[in-house]
Amino acid sequence: MSLFLNIIILFFNAVFVNGKFCKNPKLATTDDFFFSGLRNAGNTSNPVGSAVTQANVAQIPGLNTLGISLVRIDYAPNGLNPPHTHPRATEALIVLEGTLYVGYVTSNPENRLFTKVLNKGDVFVFPEGLIHFQFNVGKTNAVAIAALSSQNPGVITIANAVFGSNPPISHDVLTKAFQVDKKVIDYLQQQLWWDNN
Repeated sequence: MSLFLNIIILFFNAVFVNGKFCKNPKLATTDDFFFSGLRNAGNTSNPVGSAVTQANVAQIPGLNTLGISLVRIDYAPNGLNPPHTHPRATEALIVLEGTLYVGYVTSNPENRLFTKVLNKGDVFVFPEGLIHFQFNVGKTNAVAIAALSSQNPGVITIANAVFGSNPPISHDVLTKAFQVDKKVIDYLQQQLWWDNN
């Protein structure tokens, strides 16, 4: 059979689970379950001073259907992993080096803030879908590893989504929602919102 015909047969026999191609288990290799990217520090020379290295189904195909993924977060001094949410996962974060001020906000109407200062070895859990953040309050670099309860947790960085959407959200909507002048919205929409993922 030709290579083209093999590809067509593979395509029509493919199984997609969670939006990802699910490889025939008989064709799986060790590399489908391996990723070396978390051993390297991320580049924190950016406006937020942090870098997230993901290890999810996009990097480790063997994670598909297993309900878990990892990230490594590197923080410069005063580095921030900005307020964000994971629509499909709870996150358990462990600090490997440094000191982080972390927190999350519950849903409406309480919008209750839970925060803690974490040191090396401390763990904090961010419930699925809630807005959360980490900020390096130490004088040295910090490193954390987080486990997420989905092979494809997703991430929505709040400022990027609200003020950096393409096309932009209407000024009428944002001025009313944030109860500020149009000039404030113009200013915020003109910023280059950094994606540290």
